[in-house]
Amino acid sequence: MRLLLLACLRARTGNATTAARIQNHLHAAGHICILKDAFGCESPTEIANLISTEKFDAALAIHLYKGGRLLQGSRVPFGIIFGGTDINEDIRCEEKHRVMGTVLGEARFAVAFTMKMKELAAAEWPDARKKIYVQTQGIKTTPSETFDWYRFLQNADIPTDVDNLHIFLLICGLRRIKDPLYLVDVFSDWHRKEPSIHLGIIGPAVDPLFTSEVKEKVKRAPGVHLLQEMSQDDLHAAMKRCFAVVNSSISEGMSAAILEAMDLDIPVLARNIPGNAAIIKHKDTGLLFSDPQEFVVLSKSLMNDPIMKREIVRKAKDYVKKHHSWECERKTYQNLVLRLQ
Repeated sequence: MRLLLLACLRARTGNATTAARIQNHLHAAGHICILKDAFGCESPTEIANLISTEKFDAALAIHLYKGGRLLQGSRVPFGIIFGGTDINEDIRCEEKHRVMGTVLGEARFAVAFTMKMKELAAAEWPDARKKIYVQTQGIKTTPSETFDWYRFLQNADIPTDVDNLHIFLLICGLRRIKDPLYLVDVFSDWHRKEPSIHLGIIGPAVDPLFTSEVKEKVKRAPGVHLLQEMSQDDLHAAMKRCFAVVNSSISEGMSAAILEAMDLDIPVLARNIPGNAAIIKHKDTGLLFSDPQEFVVLSKSLMNDPIMKREIVRKAKDYVKKHHSWECERKTYQNLVLRLQ
């Protein structure tokens, strides 16, 4: 089958990572799967013409609004993969809600990352309940063997001669919904008292205006560093060397960075929001904080209690193995795509 896969592919955002994984799964089953960036597309007509010209048999879209709106009235069968902000945020906008309802009505199937996400969607569009499948994100980490940690620290202006260095990594696309500035002030205060504590923020400049705000703020924040983007393999290697991975998003579908950290045996501290609480059990597979001050308290407890840290890491790794199998995700998409024949 020749498939079109629509997603917002700007840099290394969550949707782009999911798209690459799904493309890989479908190629492995012998399908041809072409990725198309939904970001620059204006209308369903543009995509309808592309489908006709390129002779696609079927289509998939990631994000019910951003990708799905372009498949309204499609002549070929299609499926939808929820992104996260579509169900958590866009649902509140009347016009987007109307468009998403139409798209979901036309889709052969939809995929939600969590049961909670399925329930939220089914509450809005009850007729679609039976076509929504739950498939968690499959995780596979590939840390680079040749990654140079000391050069990484030097490039970030983090001193390498400090005893007991503790690097926290916040991995996200630079946009408001990810709220990368949420912990900056509290981190700087902490760094002033304990200079071995550093926060590295790393991710694509998704929103150029907001990225400028982040750069300005970080410039004036000792102990906080805006890091250069890097390849997936190098990022996984950097994660393996840091003390903990942080997530401070206002809203999440399912954070791949959190799951990758768990797979790499690195503890996670995440903001207590539904998307994060769906994959982290507090003080069991990770730590959930509700405000910046609680973040510091929990971080210190993690630093001072190596036994607790070891247990959290072990349980998180078990959780990922059990619930986020890459092979299981592969089978699901290879089976679901047969519904588009």
